[in-house]
Amino acid sequence: EVLALLVLASPLLRGPAVRLHSALTGAHVPGTHSIALVGCLNEHIARDIARAIMDKKLAAHVNILPKSSALYFWKGELEESTEILLLVKTRTSKIGELSNYVRSIHPFEIPEIISLPIDQGNPLYLRWIEESVPRD
Repeated sequence: EVLALLVLASPLLRGPAVRLHSALTGAHVPGTHSIALVGCLNEHIARDIARAIMDKKLAAHVNILPKSSALYFWKGELEESTEILLLVKTRTSKIGELSNYVRSIHPFEIPEIISLPIDQGNPLYLRWIEESVPRD
């Protein structure tokens, strides 16, 4: 147990240890995949960003959710608008690169980019994400 904790605590060893565990057991390791949420002003911007993410192979799958109402504070004022939400399925190890890339192409001054780890899911789907998104 102590050896396992040391391996998982080391950033350099965590990735190979997780892959080895997954390969040996065939089990999904919680947190190795994530869903990133990206808010967009309109459908055109959402499609452009989704396509750019896919072209860079930063995700296996992107949903473009229809228009929703949003309330938020911006520069001290309550704002109300509509937005399109992207649900981006990827490897957790790609979240930093994905976030940096989206910030570089997103028209918002401070774009919404939030990620949530996938704790559980269809093992075949999660394996497909791994196969679709290249390792670091």
